[in-house]
Amino acid sequence: MNASTEHVLEVKDLCKQFGGLVAVDNMCFSVHPQQIVGIIGPNGAGKTTVFNLISGITPPTSGQILLDGNCITSHSCHQVAMLGMRRTFQEIHLFRGLTVLQNVKSAAYRQMGYSLVDALLWTRKLRSEERAITELAMELLDRFGLAGTAHERADSLPYGMQKRLEIVKAIVSNPKVLLLDEPAAGLNDGETIELMELIHKIREEMDMTILIIEHSMEVIEGICDHVIVMNFGKKLAEGSWDEVRTNEEVIRCYLGVD
Repeated sequence: MNASTEHVLEVKDLCKQFGGLVAVDNMCFSVHPQQIVGIIGPNGAGKTTVFNLISGITPPTSGQILLDGNCITSHSCHQVAMLGMRRTFQEIHLFRGLTVLQNVKSAAYRQMGYSLVDALLWTRKLRSEERAITELAMELLDRFGLAGTAHERADSLPYGMQKRLEIVKAIVSNPKVLLLDEPAAGLNDGETIELMELIHKIREEMDMTILIIEHSMEVIEGICDHVIVMNFGKKLAEGSWDEVRTNEEVIRCYLGVD
């Protein structure tokens, strides 16, 4: 991490307008290295738009985004990914006709340094890098409980395992920041518990910083060090889970009373 900052990710006065609609309104927050930070709020609160702005998919109207102290506000999603930020989406994005191993390797190829000539001639350099990528992919699949499915088609896996594979694809390049957009959506209780264990394991074993959007309060309570609550594009509250769940505005606008 850049020695000049204690934050791996900083969002300063971030705004996004779509015509007359203000989707994100002066959002400010920071994330410490190896933190798991949750973003919660009602549907339409602007959570996914924030992810799209941070990951370079959508340019902000104004504001600033810093990764490791370096401004990435005007960077494309490809540039942001190369600098160390990866994300998953609400809908699973897998190459369904490829095997599990091929899916993970596909996410790692941008790290390879071979040239077009190497590819055409199948040089020793290419073969060496190909072996290294295969070993890395298999090591991750083994570490996160998918090694036994390595040669199965991705679309043959149960839904929960496809979600797990999507996350493994995102971490194969060892990013500094991992963005997870509603990873528990569609999972049953057992799969949700496995997801929480997976996210903890990624943070602990890979020293990764994780930002997560989630509607499952079980997940937010179980894994997050810090929680940001959004409503109508604005930050409504932030703090520990205990702090936000007892906040009267958060209860009124989102959580409700049990």
